[in-house]
Order: sequence, then structure tokens, then C-alpha cells
Amino acid sequence: MGRRSKIKIEGSTSLTIVWFCVCLFLTISIIFPLICSLCTPKLDQVIQVLESSVWKQTVWNTLCETLCSTSAAVLIGFIYAYAVVKGDIPFARFFSLIPFIHLVTPPFVGGLSFILLLGRQGFITHTILGLDVSLYGFWGLLIAQSLCFFPMAYMILSQTLRGINPSLEKAALSLGGSKFRVFSTITLPLSLPGLLSAFLFIAVSVMSDFGNPMIVAGRYKVLAVEIYTQLTGWMNKSASVVLGCMLVIPSILLFLWQNKLNKNLRAATIGGRDGVFKPENEKKSFSKRNLFSKILLTAFCSLISLCVIAQFLAIIAGSFQQLWGINTTFTLSHIKNLSRCVLELKNSLSFALIGAVLSTLIACVASFIVYRTKSPLKKYIDIAAQLPAAIPGSLFGLSLSLAAAALKFKNSSVLIIIAITIGFMPFSYKSISASFAQIKTSLDDGARVLGASKLKTLFTVLAPVMKGTIFNSFIYDFVRGVGTMSAVIFLVSFKTPLASIKILNLAEQGFWGDAAALAMVLTLITFGILGAGNLIIKLWSRKK
Repeated sequence: MGRRSKIKIEGSTSLTIVWFCVCLFLTISIIFPLICSLCTPKLDQVIQVLESSVWKQTVWNTLCETLCSTSAAVLIGFIYAYAVVKGDIPFARFFSLIPFIHLVTPPFVGGLSFILLLGRQGFITHTILGLDVSLYGFWGLLIAQSLCFFPMAYMILSQTLRGINPSLEKAALSLGGSKFRVFSTITLPLSLPGLLSAFLFIAVSVMSDFGNPMIVAGRYKVLAVEIYTQLTGWMNKSASVVLGCMLVIPSILLFLWQNKLNKNLRAATIGGRDGVFKPENEKKSFSKRNLFSKILLTAFCSLISLCVIAQFLAIIAGSFQQLWGINTTFTLSHIKNLSRCVLELKNSLSFALIGAVLSTLIACVASFIVYRTKSPLKKYIDIAAQLPAAIPGSLFGLSLSLAAAALKFKNSSVLIIIAITIGFMPFSYKSISASFAQIKTSLDDGARVLGASKLKTLFTVLAPVMKGTIFNSFIYDFVRGVGTMSAVIFLVSFKTPLASIKILNLAEQGFWGDAAALAMVLTLITFGILGAGNLIIKLWSRKK
């Protein structure tokens, strides 16, 4: 009987079927494509790639760029988070919104706006400074990725700083310690786990970034782009797969290290109220040093915010100029040209919607099975659901195309939806799993006593309690899915074009105005969806 109950998952036939479907989906959509990739290259082809000086340089470029961009993004994110959370600076509420707004912006906007602002015909480099310079390459990519990924560091580190008990800092100040000494001996040491977690998380994202290197890197080769170039430009499938495997190994190691660190993160964040502190024995008069630090922190946040806002303004301005950097005459021609991109926009929105629904649903069911049942293969489901976070998008897209070829499956729409579903599922899975950990199992027991099945308990008891988390996960998956690029670039066809790929193609061909106009529309749609989602959550909460 014990064996039978284990297979049927506590006697629930419906849950057993759902459990089987989840395992089957994760196996076919994640594990099988990766196996197809690993089995593609032959041993001599692997050796040839590994011994090539060109690819050794590419690997070195990738590692160097990852280290520098990640360090810069984490440094910017930490200073920005400290200023907002602990610095007691003016307009802290406004500054706290900037990273969040930038985080939900389609990823290619940063690279495109970088060219419009700092390219050879850039507004800053050419129009304002009159320089004939090119920032394509390492330095341009460093700037673009640092600004692109600092919001992730801010989100992680702001939570870390808020978790530090302010009474520790108050006590140190009351004993005569300066703010710098308190920062160096209390705040910074307690922030180290968060800093390391942010570094590892962003390193994986930077290493697998495709949009910024594709637009900004120029001749500076990195692995994420070469995976695509070798297949589409040189038809070298084996080299593309080997390069992808070279990229995924450090990504998985960083991902596992970050997951292990997150389990112990709470030990470093002591807990308490908001980290903005003012010692009781400190009167309203501030020392010149404190005032100077506030001015510096405010100036730093203002500079970063200005850079982020300038990116959006560059996209808007580029949409209404005849020829960026050369002919600034106002025109609506680029906006009118968007009529040619109706199919791209329709596909991007519909595929992202379906992918977000599936991603959120599968993540919810998978986390429920892992954290609320005694089903077999729980560890397998847990690992498989998080594994896509460690797989570079370009490699996963390539793996999915190889798996489809092996199965002789040619429906590109379904493949794109699967790529979106899998690509953003780890975020939903982690968010929903965290919510399950905070809900007492007594709710499940009460529902079971009243006769509810496991699945009914999930959808009628637990899901309503977690509705905010579930809906936020859906909105995030949808917004990111609309602008996805690296995971789907191998999967698009003439019948299933996407707006993000269209923007990349327009930028590569030099049609900056059309690319900016399409990027502007997609960005506005993204913010519109985000605003509607927040409004729905507020109305939903008021009804309750």
C-alpha cells in the first residue's frame, strides 16, 4: 500500500496525472534538447574548437567582459541601493523607481540607445562633443552592460540592506563611531552575502547576454554572439554547439554557487525595520562630512537616473528624426513604416501571452509538487525547473531547434512559445516557491479535512492566498517575453517574425529610425501592460 500511495501521490489520481505531465514536459523541453546539443559535435570537432587560438581569444574576451561588466554593475547597484535605503537622500522614492522601470524595459533598448547616444553619429559623442570616435568593442559593451544589469544588483542589494537591523548601526553611532566607520565595520560586512549573490546572479546574465554584444560589441567577439554567428553565418553547427557548451559550464557552476549561497543569505540579514536610521542622540544638525556624503550620493543617483532616462529619450527622439546624427528634421515616416511590422508585433504579444500563462502555471504546479506533496522525483523537478536560468538563451534556442529537427517537428510558433515558457519559468518558480515556504501547511490540512483534493486545495485555497505573487510572476514573464531575443533567434521563420528580431535586423542594416520607432512602440506596450497589471492587482486587493 505504501508503494502504491507513493506512485499515486497520496491517492490522488488527478495529481498523479499532473505530476507525470510536468515531468514529461520538463524532460522533453529542457533535458532532451540539451542532450541533442551534447550529442551533435564529434570528438575531433570538439578538439579542433578547443585548440583554435581564435576561440581561446573569444573565451578570454567573454570571461574578461563578464568579470568587468558584472563588477561595474554590482558596484553601481550597491552604491545606488545604499543611497536609497541608507543614505537618507532627497527624492529617494523617485530614485527607487528608476531601476525597476529599467528592469522591465526590453533588453535590446539599452544597446540601441547606446549607439544613438555614444555611437559614431551619437548625440553625445558627435552632436554635443563633436568627436569622431567609435565606442564599439570592449568599452562600449562594458558601459552598455553595466547600465543594463545594475537594476538586478539594486533589487537584490536593496533587500539585503533593508534586512540589516538598524539598531546595530544606531548603537555604533551612539558609541561615537563615524558613519564611514559604521559602514565599513557593520553595514558592508553584513552586505557581503548579498553582494556575492548579486555578483553570481548577474555574472550568469552577463555571460549569456546576446542583445547588447550583438549591437555594441562590433569585432569584439564573445561566446553568446558567436554561437549564433557560427550557425547562421558559417553553417558550422558543431562549432556553435561546442561554444555553447563552453559557455554553459561556467554558467551552471555560478548558478549552483548562487543557489547554495541564497539558502544561507538570511543568516547575514539580521532582520528589522527599514534601514534608514537616525541615532536618537543625534540632533538635527548634520556634520559637514554627512552633508557632503549626502550630496555625493544624490549626485551619483542623479547621474545614473539621467543615463537611464536618456536611453528612453534617445529612442523617442530617434523615432522622429529623418536620419539620426545627420538630418534632425522632424518626420513621421518611421512611425508610418510600423504598418509593415503589424505581424511582428502581433506575434510578439500573442506568443508572450501564451508563454507567460504556461510559464506561471507550470511553475505554480511544479513548486506545489515539490514543496507540498510527497511525490517521487521532487529533486528532479526542482533542478529541472531552475536549470534554464543557468543556460544561455542562445544555446537553449539552438538546442531546441536541434531537438525539433531530431523529432522532425517544424511548427516554429510552438517552439517559440516553448522557448519563452522555459526561459522565464525559473523566475516564477522561485517566486512562487518562496510564497509556499511562507504559507503554513495547516491550510492544506484544513482543506483536506473538509474533503478537498490536493489539486483543489492548490487552486481554491493556496493560489488565492498567493495571487499577488502569481500575478506579478505572470506580468514579469509576459513583459520579458515580449522583448525576448537570444532564445528565439534560432526559431523564427518567415511566417513567425518577432518584433525584437526585427529591431535587431533594422539596427544591423543601419535603419536606426525604423528600429527606434519599433523599439519605442514595444517599450510603450510593455509599460502599458505593466501599468494595467498593477491596476488589476490594486483593484483585486480592494475587493478582498
